[in-house]
Amino acid sequence: MRKRSKYRPKPILQNPVGYVIESLTPVAKHDSYLIDLKIKNHLAMTHLTKGEATRADIDKLISVVNVVEALYRLGFGREYKDVVNAGLDALHAVGVRGATTDRFILRSQEMNDLNAVMELHDAQLDVITIKDMEKALALVEAEYRAKKMRPIVEKQK
Repeated sequence: MRKRSKYRPKPILQNPVGYVIESLTPVAKHDSYLIDLKIKNHLAMTHLTKGEATRADIDKLISVVNVVEALYRLGFGREYKDVVNAGLDALHAVGVRGATTDRFILRSQEMNDLNAVMELHDAQLDVITIKDMEKALALVEAEYRAKKMRPIVEKQK
């Protein structure tokens, strides 16, 4: 049997000029996409505050907090380090408590921390460009592949 080659061709952009122009436009210019994204994120947060959150809602909130942290690392909102860290800790605590029972219940300080993170996320989306969002998503994906993210439930040994 012949050995597989490691060569994988890179994707070719069909319209490189259009890609550059699109990457320079702010995310806020894409109103319909931005509104849908904010509605989904805030709906997940509403379900969590009411005590009706499912794993899908928690996954959405985890994605939001991961993007907030990635944008923070890229320089958007450097002065909000405490907000980002408190939001990460609050979401981790909620996830750990609800991992076995699928009942995700917030405490008051966790609700305040997560609301602050959601406000920061909305503010970040108003100022970033598409290219910045792509960089943030690539950073989150690289962290996930390198297994540098803090897991909700530790693996049993």
